Amino acid sequence: MYLTLPGLVLNFYLIFYAAATFCLISVLLKVTQLYRRRQKLLRSLESFPGPPKHWFYGHTNELGRIGELTTMVSWSEKHPYGHSLWFGAFLGFLNIYHPDYAKAVYSRGECPPLSLTWLQPYLLRNPKALDFYNFFLPWIGKGLLVLDGPKWFQHRQLLTPAFHSDILKSYVALMVDSAQVMLDKWEKLISEDKSLDVFQHVGFMTLDSMLKCIFSYNSNCQKDSKNSYVQAIGDLSCLMQERIQTFLYHNDLIYRLCPHGYHFFKACRIAHHHTEKVIRERKALLKDERELESIQKKRYLDFLDILLCAKDVNGVGLSDEDIRSEVDTFLFEGHDITTSGISWILYAMAQNPEHQQMCRKEIKGILGERETICWDDLSKMTYTTMCIKESLRVYPPVPQVYRELNKPVTFVDGRSVPAGGLISLNIYALHRNPDVWKDPEVYDPLRFSPDNSSQRHSYAFLPFAAGPRNCIGQQFAMMELKLAVAMTLLRFHVAPDPAHPPLEKPQLIMRSWNGIHLYLKKLT
Repeated sequence: MYLTLPGLVLNFYLIFYAAATFCLISVLLKVTQLYRRRQKLLRSLESFPGPPKHWFYGHTNELGRIGELTTMVSWSEKHPYGHSLWFGAFLGFLNIYHPDYAKAVYSRGECPPLSLTWLQPYLLRNPKALDFYNFFLPWIGKGLLVLDGPKWFQHRQLLTPAFHSDILKSYVALMVDSAQVMLDKWEKLISEDKSLDVFQHVGFMTLDSMLKCIFSYNSNCQKDSKNSYVQAIGDLSCLMQERIQTFLYHNDLIYRLCPHGYHFFKACRIAHHHTEKVIRERKALLKDERELESIQKKRYLDFLDILLCAKDVNGVGLSDEDIRSEVDTFLFEGHDITTSGISWILYAMAQNPEHQQMCRKEIKGILGERETICWDDLSKMTYTTMCIKESLRVYPPVPQVYRELNKPVTFVDGRSVPAGGLISLNIYALHRNPDVWKDPEVYDPLRFSPDNSSQRHSYAFLPFAAGPRNCIGQQFAMMELKLAVAMTLLRFHVAPDPAHPPLEKPQLIMRSWNGIHLYLKKLT
């Protein structure tokens, strides 16, 4: 039976109206959901007044620009302990920057990292990485950074042996090797009348170290960055930052269809292919008992060796997917965050030549006639370690972290936030809180002398977070920071470039809008 033309037209309109009605109902339901969410957040934050906000944009007009961190610090001075912070009309946080509040939230450990997939299509303006954990999933998978509950606990237990001092000390020679390559490059590049932007160079150096420590993989990336895997890892960090800064890219469908998203997922495939290939080959080797014995006796066990051999009390190990996720997570955290830490520490040393010279004198005294730093030297670098910690206070590599409460929390002043409340810990403002730190803008390494450290609140200094979910690799990171800084100061005098002062740019990690430019002078 054939439909006449009027019948076809009628059917078309019926389908059109049905589709339009469905879309309208879906939008109304989502708006209702967002409204209810907003009301819930308003109730949770009613005890925490904040700076004036726009009814539609919230506080976002003040953020995502040069001077954002200064604005945050000024707000913290007007609102003791914490205040409400709104990213648009539907996303409200309790922004905290006091150690008592940080302890109440982070000492419990059951709060998972923030997950806001339900809000991605509706964020109107989002200069900061509010849902960045979800953005990272296609790359790093579900490793320690994003897991929670029993699986997080299992992974944490299995990964802890990988950061034992007996394992870490075997990485020193690898890190020294990588740092030496970077310093040799700098010696050829420096000139008296031109400063050097050190951030990218430090990034290649840390990537070189990480690939050696994770896979025993000599990428030669500092001299030749054309390796497809190295390019993919470098591209992923940059692409992720760009996605966070571009509102339209927050929608998964739009992102997958645009060229930027195509490049991101292509880089993910290249990175995953390499990691999976190495895992397969290493697993095949471990099936041979003689090869297993050989690996266990070799000069050092890399991160992958330890993950493949790890078993819980029931004899259960990690799946290949879990191993890949943890490898990629460790690579991200150990590469980007350490790059930020080293770069800003060198800038702090350049700003404070008297402390720079004291560190250099200490390191020379430890080494004597030797030229190479070894594991035992690191624990003797007392003053250098104090300077590194003070630099991490002033320029924390991760300036802000987010959590969603699983349970209600009541703070020391009696105010509380219910379950489902969103918490933003502003580490940058915490480290500059005048109620916690005397003269916080002054660079004073003696804050971290043994006497002063013992009197300080345990949640006042959080470059590696705190509580059960603190950074599992902080010893690894501190080792690399000490080695890179010590080797640089032994070889160069560093000075700031007054024409290009770095402009702090808080993203996933602390960056600079215009790079970190230093004058380096070769020491005789």
